[in-house]
Formats: sequence, C-alpha cells, structure tokens
Amino acid sequence: MRIPANAWLAAACLGLAGPALAAETLTIATVNNSDMIRMQRLSKTFEEQHPDIKLNWVVLEENVLRQRLTTDIATHGGQFDVLTIGMYEASLWGEKSWLVPIKDLPADYNLDDVFPSVREGLSANGNLYALPFYAESSITYYRTDLFKQAGLTMPEKPTWEQIGQFAAKLTDKGKDQYGLCLRGKPGWGENMALLTTLANGYGGTWFDKSWAPQFKGDAWKNALNFYVDNMKKSGPPGASSNGFNENLALFNSGKCAIWVDASVAGSFVTDRSQSKVADSVGFTFAPHQSTENGTSWLYSWALAIPASSKKQAAAKTFAAWATSVDYAKLVADKDGIANVPPGTRASTYSEAYLQAAPFAKVTLESLKVANPAATADKPYVGIQLVTIPEFQAIGTEVGKIFSGALTEKMSADQALADAQSRTERDMQHAGYPK
Repeated sequence: MRIPANAWLAAACLGLAGPALAAETLTIATVNNSDMIRMQRLSKTFEEQHPDIKLNWVVLEENVLRQRLTTDIATHGGQFDVLTIGMYEASLWGEKSWLVPIKDLPADYNLDDVFPSVREGLSANGNLYALPFYAESSITYYRTDLFKQAGLTMPEKPTWEQIGQFAAKLTDKGKDQYGLCLRGKPGWGENMALLTTLANGYGGTWFDKSWAPQFKGDAWKNALNFYVDNMKKSGPPGASSNGFNENLALFNSGKCAIWVDASVAGSFVTDRSQSKVADSVGFTFAPHQSTENGTSWLYSWALAIPASSKKQAAAKTFAAWATSVDYAKLVADKDGIANVPPGTRASTYSEAYLQAAPFAKVTLESLKVANPAATADKPYVGIQLVTIPEFQAIGTEVGKIFSGALTEKMSADQALADAQSRTERDMQHAGYPK
C-alpha cells in the first residue's frame, strides 16, 4: 500500500509512525563502512521512536553492494526499500525513474543546510533522488612521529613525487612498516577512484572532448608507472586486494606511514579505541603533480528509495531520520562529536567540531574546491568517476587491468594499451560520441 506524500509528511512532522506504517519491515542495503555500521547500531533509537517500523539490514562489501543494487534496480526486483548509493547512481538512476524523488521533507530537516555541491551531485533534472549520509573528499594521512624521526616535513600541498620520496625513506619491510598505502582492489569505486585522481594530477582525463579514451597519453602513463613503481617499492604485500577498509586497518595498526584516501577516515584514525597511532596522525591535502585540478575527489554515500519499494513512506521516514541534524546529535552524544557523519551539512562545522576533529578543516577546504563539472576539455561530469551509464562496467574492467600491473601479470605499458583498446571498443559499442 502506498502512502500519499502529505500523509507521510504529517506523520514525520509529528514524530509518529503514521497509521499506514503498521507492522512494516524495511530492508536496508548498505556498505560495510564504519559509519554505516554505527548507523545500524544507533537505529535502535529509530525503532524505539517508530515502533511500527522494523529494520532488516543487509550489510555488504562495497563492490558486492554495487553489483547487488545494480541488478535489483535494473530488473525492478524490489528486494530493498532503502539503498545506500553514491552520486554516480543517484543521478543516473534518478533520470531513469528508478528512484523516488525526495520531496516534502519536514521543515526541521533543513535541506538548505546541506552543502549545495552535495545536493546537486545527488540530483537530476532539478529533482533530489537521495539524502546524503556523509560526503567526502580525499586527503593525505601521515604518521607525524615517523616523519619527525626521519627529519622529514610534510608540505601542506604535497606532490606525488614528494609522497614517493617520503614513502621510500619511511619503508622498513623488516619491521613490517610500509611507506605508502593506496587502494589496489579492482573496481570503479575502489582502485580507479584513487588512480583517476592520480592521473588527474598529471593532467589526464578519461576522455577528450570527442569521447576518445586517453590511456595512450603521457598523463596516464606517468600516473600508472608512479603507482606501480612506488607500491612495489614502498607498499604492503598483497596491495592488489586492499580497498578502503583494508588500508584503514593497516594504517590503524601502525603499518603505514602515508595513506591517501577518503576524508571520512579522519574520525577512525584518531579514535584511540581502534587506532594504535591515534595520537600521531597528521592530515593534509591530497597530492597533486602538474595540476591541482581533480586531485581530490567528491563523493557521498546517500540513502535512496527505489521505485520498486512498496514501503516508500516508511522508507522516506527512515532516510530522513538517518541523515538529519538529530541523527548527528545522537552520534555526538553516543560516540563523540568527532564521529558525526562529515561533509554534508554546514552546521556540522561548528567551532566545537573543528576543535574536536583535527581533520575537519582539510576536509572542508577540499570539499569546497572539488568541482565535478564538465569542461571544454572534459566532456563528462565527475572527478574520480565518469557519470555515464557505461562507466560502471568500463571502470571496473579497467580497474582489473591495472590491478594486473600491480601484481606483475603485465607491465604498466601493456595495461595501458589493454585499457585503451577495451575502452575504445566499449565506447564504440555504446555509440559515443552521441
């Protein structure tokens, strides 16, 4: 049974479940990141406030989540009522009417408090299709104690060349200490998120203005060679299997001197309950090289409602709760203000938060300058991704190819040639330029 929007609005504004929400169980698909695990734990408060809504959680690894959700949404399977998706899916799936537009939010939700770039990234044709749980850029984490011992100083805006030099000096494989940890796990949102920003720093793009793939150019060649050479020299063993969570664990256990990844990890690496190096972490901007354009990504994990859900009103009630100011206050009360989901709301960046979260200023400044807009030389929207339907398959396949270079199944030059031919073929089949 579907509930009119005005009925849901009235119920939400009153803080009541509403008569049509009786005995409804929502199935929520989410990623196994720490912030989402916290959301699952704290959702007991939501169930207490809404006793007629029960929550069933499906928590999956990032690549698996994307595969499951893509299959379900494209086939209108209806397995899930709330989806944890990103900016890529929100805009593309919204355009296809696979998602429910988010309208008629309660006044106290204060949508204007959400950063415009985040709202726009989750919208299509003027409609918002997902509510942001957290937003992130990419930044550089480093061990201040190791830098001090080695007589090194991290610049505010390091180059990749400097990162490589620092990493080599801070690597001691006999002590299980590695200078540089970067994503190696294949996937368009895994190793390719990092590698695309690395290539951007060398002046590269995925496509030129005529949609021709650019892997034959010097930018991608320099970027991939830097990545492979430095990961072999200064990276941990098995790096081709490491994504965000694996590198977070390595850094928190004291095995990484430098880690470039999502800014959302700031609260985890400074949490003494999970990080052995919490008191020795520095934060600075993501590395650049010949340019700073596109060297720090823009992303948001957000909650969306599939059009196939038969429990849309209840799903909207939960999505609004989990992304609200009240939820942020709940996190602050339960787990400390530094653990509030970052990057989405201007109100989050109070003086108290900035003092409690040493990573907050770098995160905020990085988000401010991140610009995914298309340009005369870059025909697509996106920084670390390309917002076209074909990118999910192409990006994942290229990620597998580049992972092969990391595991020495092929040279970097061969990987680039394979990526070029594969992407040219797929883009031709898709009819580009359109």
